[in-house]
Amino acid sequence: MELPGKLFVVAAPSGAGKSTLVKALLQHEPHLAVSVSHTTRAPRGQERDGVEYHFTTVEHFREMVDAGQFFEHAHVHGNWYGTSRRSVETLLAAGKDVVLEIDWQGALQIRTLFPAALLVFILPPSWDELAQRLRGRGEDAAEVIAQRLANARHEVAQTSRFDFVIINGSLDKALAELRAVVREQPEALRFAAQRDNHPDVFAALNLA
Repeated sequence: MELPGKLFVVAAPSGAGKSTLVKALLQHEPHLAVSVSHTTRAPRGQERDGVEYHFTTVEHFREMVDAGQFFEHAHVHGNWYGTSRRSVETLLAAGKDVVLEIDWQGALQIRTLFPAALLVFILPPSWDELAQRLRGRGEDAAEVIAQRLANARHEVAQTSRFDFVIINGSLDKALAELRAVVREQPEALRFAAQRDNHPDVFAALNLA
């Protein structure tokens, strides 16, 4: 698939700050386009249909899968998520650089379909910080948080399969690094370089 636009895919475990970072990125880099994903989960807080996600039913989601309408789709935390194929390809064909905020499974599906995609993984600075962030959101029951933390260990284990790694200990620093990835793809933010520069964080997350 040869298209003029660049595709950036951002993934992270729940609570690592992916949504906050991508939202801030789009504010600072207005040339970027975003494809809004479809999901079968219910809206949270002030989320609006067509803005954070296209909220849909499981039945309609399955119909879209059967019709080949998704660029990628995955089952995450008990719900389905998918990225519209037409939306992404239309933006890329128009020369737009596109950012997708999705699960690691979807990110690797996209790598298969679109090898030129640049994959970015957002890491928490520690497991304790991730747990505090999930509890601090006040959106999920204790058993849901426990499941998200258990899933996070498997998700974080996929980090080496991504092109760039950003540790979200400081929002300002993480945002600056994400903007750098979009603008110039610095070698200093590659997995191996980040592992060498932050051995304590990588060891604590079992990535050493």
